[in-house]
Amino acid sequence: MYCKKCGKETLGDAKFCDGCGQPFEVLTNDSNQYGGFWIRFSAYVIDYVILLIPTLLASFLLRATDPKDTAFVYIDTITTVIIWWVYTAVLQSSDWQATLGKKLLGLKVVDCEGARISFGRATGRYFAGFLSLILLFAGFIMVAFTKKKRALHDKMAGTLVVRTSKWLSGGG
Repeated sequence: MYCKKCGKETLGDAKFCDGCGQPFEVLTNDSNQYGGFWIRFSAYVIDYVILLIPTLLASFLLRATDPKDTAFVYIDTITTVIIWWVYTAVLQSSDWQATLGKKLLGLKVVDCEGARISFGRATGRYFAGFLSLILLFAGFIMVAFTKKKRALHDKMAGTLVVRTSKWLSGGG
């Protein structure tokens, strides 16, 4: 078995890497270990509140440059998408493996083997979420009905959202 953090080979059924001490994560088919619809929705609401400040600030600064510009709506939308994309992809591909909302609720995004995802995969996962919007949120609602609680963008990106603890770093 190879450590997903440092790459060192560890023999046998070790629970920790011999090289870096990282615990090995074993994903099972137990649906309780995956983040369900409502906790993921709650994490999104937290992220939305957090990102209100930078998106509103960017919108204000764009309007200040030329308030009569008719292209403002398009530029504002593109700026908001970029802010959300960078926030999401950077945090989900970081050591946290989660946005602030997911982190606060004890969730993280992993690949199908339980390893941290790359910035590229996090980017693909973010933009795949737009397909769920086009499909009238059906891709998000899938979370409630799939065994591993996967949304359409999780299936497309080869990711899972797993629980690291119950609420706010381990409280009941």
